[in-house]
Amino acid sequence: MGLFSRRPEDVTPGYEDNAALRGFGGYEPADAPRAQPKRIRPRPKPLKWRRAPWFGLVFIALVAGVLNALGVGKPRPASSTPPPAPLVVTPSPRAAVPAVVAGWQSVAGRDGSYAYDVPANWVPAPTTLHGWEKTAAVPGLRLITSAFLGEDFCGENTIGGAGVTTQPPPDLDAAARKAVTDLAVSAYSPDNGPLAAVTPDAGADARITKADGTAVPARVVVAEVVPTETGECAPRHALVAALAFGNGSGASGVVVAYADSDRGGPSVRDDLVRIVRSYRFVPEAQRSTTTPPPTTYR
Repeated sequence: MGLFSRRPEDVTPGYEDNAALRGFGGYEPADAPRAQPKRIRPRPKPLKWRRAPWFGLVFIALVAGVLNALGVGKPRPASSTPPPAPLVVTPSPRAAVPAVVAGWQSVAGRDGSYAYDVPANWVPAPTTLHGWEKTAAVPGLRLITSAFLGEDFCGENTIGGAGVTTQPPPDLDAAARKAVTDLAVSAYSPDNGPLAAVTPDAGADARITKADGTAVPARVVVAEVVPTETGECAPRHALVAALAFGNGSGASGVVVAYADSDRGGPSVRDDLVRIVRSYRFVPEAQRSTTTPPPTTYR
């Protein structure tokens, strides 16, 4: 499937349409410019010199040393220049909010104005933008404030994921159905088809909590999916859940969660529904700030 990707070290932007994410619960303007797109099923990428600027110098030095050992180069005195210092990257501070589902962990927008929860065996990735490119056969979809289940499964895949997006229909049931269908077809079909079979359920009413404590209507739809992707690592069955909510702007906000139902565990359906139902807007008093530890590149 045509998955888009922009790694933190990439200079050029990836596939993204910020206009489609604008203005729901304050999440897009704060998150999207800093988002780090991620490929769900990454393909091997060639080494980029800018990932470790000093690597090229070390590589050249190693080659020169080998050539000198073979008598190709002139003998040179050993260099007293110390090796370059490791590159240390310090992430920006992010908002943290408490989980509302016991034993789970929260995934919060960058300013903490909204959040949803995922089980303990999921990996929150709130700064990651991920999704699928639109092709002639599939509609494509992009998600912000992400989380993943089973990263690097089967060498390169994930078992499932979650994130937040918008859908044009202001009708909540229509928006939720469009979200599960777009995700299922995009994630579980080859670029040029044939398309995965998607069977949404009847749907159920829900409510989400606003920052002032009041509740607004929402709609949950769960779809069973029979993928048409092939291969040893391809799922045979999948589930997609979506919760849609509105704010009167002519579109709907949607939180989605999806997983391979054969490998996601016995509670995968309940987990996906619970993930999307945990979406809420967070009062400022419940937000704190945390800074992830630095990452050292040697």
